[in-house]
Amino acid sequence: MTNSPAAATAARPLVLADVLPGVRARDAVLVFAGAALTALLAQISIPIPPSPVPVTGQTLAVGIVGATLGARRGATSMLLYALAGLFLPVYADGSHGWEVITGASGGYIIGFIVAAYVIGAMAERAADRKVLTAGLAFIAAQLIVFAFGLVGLKLAVGADWGWTVHNGFTIFIIGGLIKAAVGAAVLPSAWRLARRFERV
Repeated sequence: MTNSPAAATAARPLVLADVLPGVRARDAVLVFAGAALTALLAQISIPIPPSPVPVTGQTLAVGIVGATLGARRGATSMLLYALAGLFLPVYADGSHGWEVITGASGGYIIGFIVAAYVIGAMAERAADRKVLTAGLAFIAAQLIVFAFGLVGLKLAVGADWGWTVHNGFTIFIIGGLIKAAVGAAVLPSAWRLARRFERV
């Protein structure tokens, strides 16, 4: 008999990735796909002088990857992206190498790993299934990215905190809110679609 509450809970998908069949092969493919999506959206890069950090689609990818894959797989996917960029041109504007990690954008990239884990953990607790909580989860993940990013930016540039906060955070607020709104719309819609397929 497998009709116990524990068995029912174990079978219930925690995040969108769990809707797909398979385990190890599925997880490996999804982790790679998450890193690839981040690399793709990193090429959407808009400079905002005088900031040395461009606006990119990376933080949107981090939120989507973390929420859909969950904490462990999401963080692993971002770690793979960060490591791949040491050798392959997958960072913003096709850049790569250790100098990017130690440069103005390096802190943000490190922050991707932690942010993906946090939003993944929130998604595992159903935060991505409603518009309001999905939006708040995206905002929380982006704040984590900015926290790491600001430290890295200050260390790389050596400017004071006023300059660092303005050029590493304040000018990105509107873009961050837009990305949160996209995530708040996409994730609950994906869940509704997934439930439809489960009933078919």
